[in-house]
Amino acid sequence: QVQLVESGGGSVQAGGSLRLSCSGSGYSYSRFHMAWFRQAPGQEREGVASIGSDGSTGYADAAKGRFTISRDNAKNTLYLQMSSLKPEDTAMYYCAATNSPMWRLLRTWAYSAWGQGTRVTVSS
Repeated sequence: QVQLVESGGGSVQAGGSLRLSCSGSGYSYSRFHMAWFRQAPGQEREGVASIGSDGSTGYADAAKGRFTISRDNAKNTLYLQMSSLKPEDTAMYYCAATNSPMWRLLRTWAYSAWGQGTRVTVSS
């Protein structure tokens, strides 16, 4: 059973940085494609960034140039380095895993396993 646990969320002022982590267990981590999603209050969950089993990456427009997704297969850990944070980045951030070939689309339906989320609050 795939288990994902996020950490690293918190409160930060606009312009600041945070690094989120997602620890995976219960599966062959290196074979799965991974992603970060976020959900703000009253809004749908949206994709932020993805990284394939081969290390290739993709970003939503809102994340390009500010966020960096990475993975350490030896530690079964996914990261999201966020910089130049804005108040509109405030959301619950979730990591997700899939072995679907549709992972690059960054759509929730393409991902089969989810963490419980970590909250990020950016104040102006």
